[in-house]
Amino acid sequence: QVQLQESGPGLVKPSQTLSLTCDLSGASITTSYYYWSWIRQPPGKGLEWMGAIAIEGSNYYSPSLKSRTSISWDTSKNQFSLQLSSVTPEDTALYYCEGSGYWGQGTQVTVSS
Repeated sequence: QVQLQESGPGLVKPSQTLSLTCDLSGASITTSYYYWSWIRQPPGKGLEWMGAIAIEGSNYYSPSLKSRTSISWDTSKNQFSLQLSSVTPEDTALYYCEGSGYWGQGTQVTVSS
């Protein structure tokens, strides 16, 4: 059974970098499915796709977040990560990792001083 689990700090200060990790079990990050994505949902708003890393290692980012977003993976740990720089309170959201329809439970990140 494929499972994804997000982890990271729940509170980040403005201007800092938000860093989240998604641990994958039940599948290999380099040989199973094709894209591993990060998606977020700000309070009261819809889902926003942030970006993805493909099975061959290529990155794809939302144009609106591209300048601040980096997605990478650690194949030895079977996990992939999100970094979002220069955060503001508008980056407060529930952050999800996803792969081919499998979703993590989500982790709440609040940007506040």
